[in-house]
Amino acid sequence: MATYISKIVGLSRSLQRPFLTLNTVSRRCAGDKCILTRGFLTSSYLASAPVTSDIGNVSSVLTSQKDAQNLSPPEDPLDHPDFFGVRDLVTLRNLFNARVHLGHKEGMLDERMKRYIYGSRQKQLIIDLDQTKTLLQDALNFTAHVAFRNGIILFIGSLHQHVPTIETLAAECKEYAHTRHWKMGTFTNAALDVRLPDLMIFLHTLDTSFKPHMGVVEAAKMNIPTIGILDSNCNPKLITYPIPGNDDTPTAIELYCSLFKTAILQGKKKRKEWIKKGYLKPE
Repeated sequence: MATYISKIVGLSRSLQRPFLTLNTVSRRCAGDKCILTRGFLTSSYLASAPVTSDIGNVSSVLTSQKDAQNLSPPEDPLDHPDFFGVRDLVTLRNLFNARVHLGHKEGMLDERMKRYIYGSRQKQLIIDLDQTKTLLQDALNFTAHVAFRNGIILFIGSLHQHVPTIETLAAECKEYAHTRHWKMGTFTNAALDVRLPDLMIFLHTLDTSFKPHMGVVEAAKMNIPTIGILDSNCNPKLITYPIPGNDDTPTAIELYCSLFKTAILQGKKKRKEWIKKGYLKPE
């Protein structure tokens, strides 16, 4: 397990985004009982509520080096290019039918998104779905790994018409959603005994047509890995796993939610299987 965590850290550092490991949690919650309740989060909860847990003492979660050496799973998940089988979930046809390729008008283009643009038609930008497919597969694979390691995943959305879809997604995955106004300092001013998310998934990275979502900035400051759907008017620079694509059409949002839900559930399913076989310690 210790070896696995070190590999996750190395993976994130290669992306210039250190992964929030269980060791980080133990430093923040040393000696306290941490209880994780999964459901919806508001900014006030994230900022003030103590972390709860059905896993008892944080120290019991961390496997000793001796125990880690006794675990002998058949293979290291990080050595497998698609350990959870999520890459086959994404097809160009599904992306096209969901209108993921439709960007904004030419005049709204963010220059940093030019590399993801295939061209334009009647002054509407067309996003390169070949790049979208590859980047989305990488993001789904990372999401499944986080779920497999029992990480906290927070979904972020800012468009009111998509609130029910995003909150339903979080509930079905037994994860979290934040779809309201982001209060500044939610993470940067959080108490030390509050466990921050291990991954944040932004279905929208903008609050308005040009104003960035402040959750993206705070996640970057706190070194929290992020996945973001980036339309042609977005800034991809602060996102760990950028996914170029339409971020406001309902069919596109429903497709993203369906894919992330499947990736998370497959990661959690594999975790339960490994616990049952004795490869991981139950929590």
